[in-house]
Amino acid sequence: MNVPFNQVLAFITVAQTGSFAEAAIQLHLSQPALSIAIKNLEDTLGGKLLIRSTRNVSLTPEGKAYFPVAKRLVSDWQQSLEDVHNQFTLAKGKLEVAAMPTYASNILPPILGKFHQCYPDINITVHDVIAEDVVEMVREGRCELGITFAPIEAPDLTFEMLYIDKFIAILPNKHPLLEHTTLTWKALLNFPHISLQRPAGTRLLIDKALENEALSLSPSCETQQLVSVGKLVKAGLGVSVVPSTSQAQMINMGLQYREIEGPKISHQVGIITKRQSALSAASIALKTLIHKQ
Repeated sequence: MNVPFNQVLAFITVAQTGSFAEAAIQLHLSQPALSIAIKNLEDTLGGKLLIRSTRNVSLTPEGKAYFPVAKRLVSDWQQSLEDVHNQFTLAKGKLEVAAMPTYASNILPPILGKFHQCYPDINITVHDVIAEDVVEMVREGRCELGITFAPIEAPDLTFEMLYIDKFIAILPNKHPLLEHTTLTWKALLNFPHISLQRPAGTRLLIDKALENEALSLSPSCETQQLVSVGKLVKAGLGVSVVPSTSQAQMINMGLQYREIEGPKISHQVGIITKRQSALSAASIALKTLIHKQ
């Protein structure tokens, strides 16, 4: 059963005012138009809702039963309009973002700080996951935005590059390689190496680049998170190579870093969204702030 909103509102206004004339004024309708709206509602529902006399208007028993239902319908309708309006104006809402750990911990926090200053009532959830999971979360529609490496063979996604990230070597204090201002992979591979586990995108990228140079990586220790890589290097278990995005994080952990001469390895970092899917106003606002960073 489909009842137009204007008919429900007409019934409520007449019931509250007790007058077709007053209700017509409040609704900016002619009395004949108001009468037609009430008649159409009664025809749809199957019986009389109002009793009209020369002096006033009263509710039938069915009208009295329907009145609170009608008020709730109008209230829900108005609330839904307000909710959508708030989302468009960024007055309220929620936003879910997926970001790889290096970006989520090193670059994203100050951006979210600015976003919160501008839109304090937008609730944000950050999914700090590996690069491959960022892609899947956006692809499956669990997040509108993702920040990760440029995905390979992803025609269903749109990638907007933010910057090119290169790799740097991280070493514990007093390590012999710190005598050099820059390092080569050949020099690094002479020492125990801490690495991310496959299929992490950075690990696959490094393996492929080294293979092209007839070099191979045989880690003495592997882990799933860059912060764990840093802690293992700090503990003296080996050296490692990490994206330069995490440079500040590694320095804060008390590690030293060096540029790598060759082979130089880099990759694009950017925003991914689902192709042919419209972004919410909140996502557009956050994406704009990310690009300005």
